[in-house]
Amino acid sequence: MAFQEKQVPADASAAQKLMAWVDSRLPVTEAFKRHMSEYYAPKNLNFFYIFGALAIVVLVNQILTGIFLTMNYKPDAAKAFESVEYIMREVPWGWMIRYMHSTGASMFFVVVYMHMFRGLIYGSYRKPRELIWIFGCAIFLCLMGEAFFGYLLPWGQMSYWGAQVIVNLFSAIPFIGPDLSLWLRGDYVVGDATLNRFFAFHVIAIPLVLVGLVAAHILALHEVGSNNPDGVEIKENLDANGHPVDGIPFHPFYSVHDVMYLGGFLLIFASIVFFAPEMGGYFLEANNFIPANPFQTPPHIAPVWYFTPFYSMLRATTSNFLLPLWIFLAVILGMFAKTTKDIKIKGVCAAIALVLAGGFFLFDAKFWGVVIMGGSVVIMFFLPWLDNSPVKSIRYRPQFHKYIYGVFVVSFVILGYLGIQPPSPVFEKISQVCTIYYLGFFLAMPFWSKLGTFKPVPTRVTFKSH
Repeated sequence: MAFQEKQVPADASAAQKLMAWVDSRLPVTEAFKRHMSEYYAPKNLNFFYIFGALAIVVLVNQILTGIFLTMNYKPDAAKAFESVEYIMREVPWGWMIRYMHSTGASMFFVVVYMHMFRGLIYGSYRKPRELIWIFGCAIFLCLMGEAFFGYLLPWGQMSYWGAQVIVNLFSAIPFIGPDLSLWLRGDYVVGDATLNRFFAFHVIAIPLVLVGLVAAHILALHEVGSNNPDGVEIKENLDANGHPVDGIPFHPFYSVHDVMYLGGFLLIFASIVFFAPEMGGYFLEANNFIPANPFQTPPHIAPVWYFTPFYSMLRATTSNFLLPLWIFLAVILGMFAKTTKDIKIKGVCAAIALVLAGGFFLFDAKFWGVVIMGGSVVIMFFLPWLDNSPVKSIRYRPQFHKYIYGVFVVSFVILGYLGIQPPSPVFEKISQVCTIYYLGFFLAMPFWSKLGTFKPVPTRVTFKSH
């Protein structure tokens, strides 16, 4: 097709002529209409739907503050800690930039956890939004990697020893583990080579992947449309103009709505930055204000709070936990075998149970701890195919489903709390119970998700004007 210049009236303003010139070469206005002013979202979205927009704001904050921090940071084991102190004490407003970045890291996980929780309770991972959920889980994995690699950069005591512990976990992987951990460190111990590698991953590699995944996540969302608290597909009820009767344009209705909540979020964010940037040691640990010392191990090593639920699962996997864990997994496999008439599937379930039994004898608890810690994240990718409920939203599920979700949230919070505490026999048992429940929530979901009496789902969204 031949190039055509977009026409404007003769009396058009200079801004309109400029916009027409740009639109002829790059469809900015068309993109704005498709993704903002003519993107119809359900009119009954509630408070839980603000966290996706807040996540984008925090991502922008992390990128901008990260750029300014790299201007003065030195990825050198001999100078890294000093460069952070220089930023805090000598660079104009450097302390604020550093605290905005460290607070932003924690707030990123706050809004992402809330965003994922909303998707969990309202079934936003169900058809046709499976790909949106998969992109979201990939974003979560990237965030974990980004946070882990950035955790070493201040080169404080907790940064150094935390990275030492986590990297050493990879050595538990059979055959390739030692070489993999050596490659990650770049040396036989965490040192200057490790710092340079982590800096490259944190500043360049993962952010590029993360931004691409966020773009794919949003494009996939706008292709199939947003879910809503009722789980009703608004595109199935269209008006004479082809617009959803239960939908409203994202801009200006939800854009203004999100800006209002953004103001409240920024007040909380600023209060933390200016008055409690360490948040009692949860956002920034006291040990991280001490230079890294390879010859002095802190009495208690723990990751930042947003990693602690998964760290608790790692610590809970001890040698005396392997037998109960195998029994639990064997029961799940037995349930799968019992519900199918296919002999091949029954055989596969039996074979997996035998392999797991052999694996528990062949490999130590450290290996299985790594498997459980990694599997607890990877299993989220399969959620669209684990949920067999006939309805999406928790609003129309049986009452006992709500208790299952509630106990799941409580278990996750308990795991997070115990991951910060020093290990003890009592805490170990509690962590093991919570780990079993966490895994059972997902692995047994094909069975419990379809049980009970479900409420009828309305054909239109339920909405009260306010």
